[in-house]
Amino acid sequence: MSVVFNRAELWLPVILYMLVFCPLNSNAQKINAEIVLTNKQLTEKASEFYIANVVDERADRSAVAWLLPAPGNLPAVKYKADLQGGVAVAVKQFADYAIPVNKALRPVGIRIKKLKLNETAMADGRVEGRLEVQLWFELKKDDGNVHLIDYPAATTYYRSATQQYDTGVLISRALTAGLDFFNKWINREADSNIKLAKGVKLIFTDYSEQPEGDTIYYSAKRPLTWNDFQEKARGGKYIAEVLPGFGYTEKVDVVRSVVVVRISMRVFLPKSAAWVKPEGRTEFALNHEQRHFDIVKVVAQHFKQALMAMKLPVDNYDGYINVQYLDSYREMNQLQEQYDNETSHGTNQYYQQEWNMKIDGLLRGD
Repeated sequence: MSVVFNRAELWLPVILYMLVFCPLNSNAQKINAEIVLTNKQLTEKASEFYIANVVDERADRSAVAWLLPAPGNLPAVKYKADLQGGVAVAVKQFADYAIPVNKALRPVGIRIKKLKLNETAMADGRVEGRLEVQLWFELKKDDGNVHLIDYPAATTYYRSATQQYDTGVLISRALTAGLDFFNKWINREADSNIKLAKGVKLIFTDYSEQPEGDTIYYSAKRPLTWNDFQEKARGGKYIAEVLPGFGYTEKVDVVRSVVVVRISMRVFLPKSAAWVKPEGRTEFALNHEQRHFDIVKVVAQHFKQALMAMKLPVDNYDGYINVQYLDSYREMNQLQEQYDNETSHGTNQYYQQEWNMKIDGLLRGD
């Protein structure tokens, strides 16, 4: 008897080999009998997941096995055999025994893409058997399952024409190898694979740049001065203009099954886009322009506060961040327009003082 097993792992750049020994038994498989799997727990206990469900998605569901009978068992043509209770039910029961269900762990589903055993008569009188298995593992979630990894495997064996394999043992060991492979994979990946993350944590920082270039990044210790207005003065009725804005950059890591998103906030004002007319260089006018910059800082704080109040989903945290950024950008434009309208672009001293107090309160978080 000889057994040859080849397995190519689809996701990892590694080829693994599994040696399988299945006892020969002249009475192991009766014609048209059901195949009974042999239950056995995994050697390495599963501590990250349990099998929530099994789905049979084989392209050919006519039978699991097509076998040749031993001589004397007529007719001498292939007969089919299926798993007792059906493929999905039998594999789920087998998996539940191998990996006891613990619903405090991650729920994982198995899609059976291939499970087929086929025997062929050889010219030398022996029988060649080939078992092909492909299991598709996915993390089950309320908002849609996440594909994790595939397990494709193939086993080839040779037997004499007078004896038969115990196909239940053969298939059981192949399934055990698949579960053992996934168990080792998830143990290795649990802390660092974003697909397996259990939550999202945001960490905000304010970006600064030293030495300062054309762009001023907001700091309460760094107010505007007229020297920052470096663009050539433009015509029209206004005496000065600034174009502040805000953005952010992200750095993402997975630490102990948590997606850590480090957001660097950038509240900025380019000097090359700020201008003032000679007659506009007054303390009152400079305060008005500074408040435009302050308003952007206020909106950036609202952006941060809104995100910190959310429970961000692991699978789409960036979508929520992007939507909130657009909402905050609209808020910024609305506040800037309201500010200019109510202060008459800084010419109404009464309403300018009202806005000064309002902005100071918003900066304090009042």
